[in-house]
Formats: sequence, structure tokens, C-alpha cells
Amino acid sequence: MEDSNLPSLVRLSIGGKKFCTTIDTLTRREPDSMLAAVFSSRHTVYQDSEKGYVFVDRDGKHFRHILNWLRDGVVPTLTDSEYSELIREAEYYQLLISHIGLIEGISSVLNKRKEDEKSPAELTHTDVIKCIQSERVKFRGVNLSGLDLSKLDLSFVDFSFACLKNVLFSRANLRCAKFRDVDAVGSNFHNATLRKCEFNGANLQSANLQDASLIDCSFCGADLRCAHLHADLTDANLEGANLEGANLKGAKLSNANLKGANLRRTYLHHVNLCDTHLEGAKLDGANLLGAIR
Repeated sequence: MEDSNLPSLVRLSIGGKKFCTTIDTLTRREPDSMLAAVFSSRHTVYQDSEKGYVFVDRDGKHFRHILNWLRDGVVPTLTDSEYSELIREAEYYQLLISHIGLIEGISSVLNKRKEDEKSPAELTHTDVIKCIQSERVKFRGVNLSGLDLSKLDLSFVDFSFACLKNVLFSRANLRCAKFRDVDAVGSNFHNATLRKCEFNGANLQSANLQDASLIDCSFCGADLRCAHLHADLTDANLEGANLEGANLKGAKLSNANLKGANLRRTYLHHVNLCDTHLEGAKLDGANLLGAIR
């Protein structure tokens, strides 16, 4: 199969289950994978000449997770048994070469689950709801790991120094909340409102902040390695933050402060950096394809 004959849109039949994607998705994030080899003339494939589908003889159950990883670099939330199945598929597709590969990401999630089982949360979901009915709520230094706090109004709550590993904050109102020096590894802030929050010194490795409102937030010195930051970071302060391997595809960075930040191997696909302060930032190996500078 020659590159000149490959359309930008690719049709795949994974064990009979149909998918559509692009060559860029299949080759960009994991250039040494089997899928990248297939679509860069390094691998022989079977293609249905009538329908145009490239056939791969694998179970298609988890292939959508493979595609989503290649698109966004986010590890899906699954059961342990489903992770075992997904690892087998990732091994087949050779998604293990990258320093932030899918297999490593799954292993990290499973290790965090084991740690959380050893250190259960000190409060329940019901306890938190009772507390937030009072004024000036503080959970400073409290272990809330693994709790589902999605859709709650947690504005102005002080979580400083708390353990928030794998906490689900999706769609929560966290405006002006304090997260100073929290351990929030693997936490999920998807679509949460976080305007004017303080995350200085926080550990947010592998956190999911996709579609969150992070306007005017402070992340000075925060650890955001491998975090998913397709979000609104307008006027945010990330000076000195560690964003190595983070995904900022499509993020809004107008007037954001990234001075001295570690942006090595960060995914900045189609990001407008014209009004972003990047003095002293480390951009070695960053993916700046389509970025405006």
C-alpha cells in the first residue's frame, strides 16, 4: 500500500466492527506502533477492494479506547478485568514504545487503585454533602481519595494539603476553591467550573481537566505531567509548572503565563500561543503541529 494512494480518511474493520479515523490519528502519537507501520508502507494489510475497509483480525470491543488514546492520550475508566483485555490489545498494536504509552498509563491507574484501597477516604459522599451546607468549608489535609463529588457545589471550599487521588469532580462547581499542595493524581475534573482556583504546588499527574473552565487559575509549581488539559486556561498562571507529556490540544491559552514551565513532549496541536508568555519555557520535543506562534 503506497502513501500516495492513502486517503486522509481511513476505514477500519476490527474483527468485523467498523471504525472511521484519519492517518494522522493512527500515526502521530505512537509512530513506532503497528498501526503507524500499516499506514506508512511498513506493513502488509488486507483491504476489501469493494468497501474500502482495512481488515484487522482482532476483537473490536476495545478498539474505540485504542483510538481515543491515539487522539487524546487519555486512559479510559474501566474495571480491572477490562484493563487486562485492553492491555492485550495495546500489546498487539504495540502501543508501548512511547514514554507515556497506553500500557504505562493503565499500569499507573491500577497501581493508584491499589494504593487507594490501602488508604480509604476519611469521609463519605454523604459526609461531604453535610459539610458543604455550612459556610467556610475546609477539608484541609483530609483524605477524600476515590470519592464521587461530581455535580456538587464546592465553590470556595479549601482542599489544601488534602489527598484527592482519583476523586471525581466532573461538572462540579469549584469556583475559587483552594487546592494548594493537594495530591490529586488521576483526579477527574472533566467539564468542571474552576475559575480563580489555586493549585499552587499541587500534584495533578494524569488528571483529566478536559473542557474545564480554568480561567484565572494559578498552577505555579504544580505537577501536571501527562494531564489532559484541553480546557480554557485564559489568564491562568502556570509559571514553573511541570507539564511534560501533557495534552493541551486545542487549549485556550490567551494571556496565560507559562514562564519557566516544563513543556517537553507536550502536545500543543493547533494551540494559539500568540498571547502566551513562554519566556524560559522548555519546549524540547513538544508537538507544535498547527500551533500559532
